Amino acid sequence: MSQTIRRKGTSARKAVAAQGTKAKVRQVKARSGSAADAVIAWLPFSEEQLHRLFLVIILGGAVVLVCIVASMAGLQTLAGAQMAQIAAQTGFEVKRVEVRGVKNINEMKVYEKALAERNRAMPLVDLDALRQELLGLSWVKDARVSRQLPETLVIDIIERSPHAVLRKADRFVLIDETGHELEAVNRKDAAGKLIVSGPGAGQQVIALGSLLEAAPALKPRVAEAEWIGNRRWNLTFKSGQVLALPEGDRESASALVTFARLDGTNRLIGGKVTAFDMRAKDRIYMRVPEQEGQELALKAGAVPHPATETETETPAAAKPAKATQSIQTED
Repeated sequence: MSQTIRRKGTSARKAVAAQGTKAKVRQVKARSGSAADAVIAWLPFSEEQLHRLFLVIILGGAVVLVCIVASMAGLQTLAGAQMAQIAAQTGFEVKRVEVRGVKNINEMKVYEKALAERNRAMPLVDLDALRQELLGLSWVKDARVSRQLPETLVIDIIERSPHAVLRKADRFVLIDETGHELEAVNRKDAAGKLIVSGPGAGQQVIALGSLLEAAPALKPRVAEAEWIGNRRWNLTFKSGQVLALPEGDRESASALVTFARLDGTNRLIGGKVTAFDMRAKDRIYMRVPEQEGQELALKAGAVPHPATETETETPAAAKPAKATQSIQTED
């Protein structure tokens, strides 16, 4: 004989408790949804833009993961090439080259360096290597290479400034204020510029600039500076007159200042003196035609001294002179 056991129905207490739990869950969900909606509403993006942003983040994470895996597998180069190829296919490749700051340099020399990157994917352009190539050009003092996405390579050039002309045995060479050689020029193009000559003169251009700055009134009147015996300067003025300076930076600058002062009172430059020698410490020796030299020395308030020569080399402009007179200088 079988018996049927019937379970008691849900009590009122349990039913109330269950309903309370469901209510709490609904409240939590409502609060969470409201908070999320509030955050989304606060962001300056639409829902569609947020979906795209999340997609980009996911794809970016995937790319990073691929790179890490490829690097661990020794395939980083292959992965980089593949990414560059993808970039090129999407339009990120060099199609234009823009050069700025070019004035004296032959612009085609810059393009020759840059056009080697033509049609290359932007990620594969070695900006530093290209900059180093540009710095190898004689006129380029500095250069900056940058990408202007998606397809332009921008090159900013800082040029060297022409300062003087270096006279060599077979040609004239334009140089900057440091003596850096820029390019060969003809004699006509050298006209009007300071001409520097003598063995080793190119390495003395900075020192020459400092020397001429000691007497700024004379600087624009100097046409040529010859470095003698790797130890001192002969200056040739635009009048054709030659000034022989002593050895030593301080001594030559002091002598040039003294000469500037005497020129201001006696108008030496442009006169009949063909050469001035200031290698002696306390006097200036002048090469002049015989009769006119006596008159100039007396006007300067000096007592004539016999002609003397203490150094084998003499200024080129002094050769046709007939006599030497001297003016004593004050210490």
